[in-house]
Amino acid sequence: MKPTMRDIIIITDGDQVAQKAIEVVAHNIGGRCISRSGGNPTPLTGEEIVEQVLRAKYDPVLVMFDDNGNGSEGDGERALEYVATHPDMNVLGIVAVASNTPMVDGIDVDLCVNLDAQVTQCSVDKDGVEHCDRKTHIDGDTVDVLSRLNVPIVVGVGDIGKMHGRDHHIHGAPVTTKAVEIILERSGYLGNESS
Repeated sequence: MKPTMRDIIIITDGDQVAQKAIEVVAHNIGGRCISRSGGNPTPLTGEEIVEQVLRAKYDPVLVMFDDNGNGSEGDGERALEYVATHPDMNVLGIVAVASNTPMVDGIDVDLCVNLDAQVTQCSVDKDGVEHCDRKTHIDGDTVDVLSRLNVPIVVGVGDIGKMHGRDHHIHGAPVTTKAVEIILERSGYLGNESS
């Protein structure tokens, strides 16, 4: 019998380039991607996204949220909070995406992955470039709401599918794949296959 609780990873980006990259990441990790959650801004409500996740064939499920550069709380953040706090959703972690949106508080994250797919304790900007004067902090248009959520891990990255082409879906989206793999490792999805 199919369990009600679904394991999801939240990703705070959803434009067309990011969507293609995240679909590749889902393939890379053997998960599913809710492609209909892609859009700039997020085209679905939180309720509609939960319905899509519950219909996914298997876990983990990657879900996109995007505020389209809106510095205040937008539809993407409202949908994100609804999904993240839904009783049928088990959030394994969040990939928090940096942007150049002004007038945002941003979020402290647990670690970042730079444009070379290397883990760092420095912050990264939209291009995935490290800034070590500001430890593990991400400024973005869809991340302010994350401070209200209790999740196991938040990984910061640059603009998904971009970062000077280093994360392009044609190259396998290595930066975003690394961020998702870190979340899966922490949750026990990866590294326990032989046990």
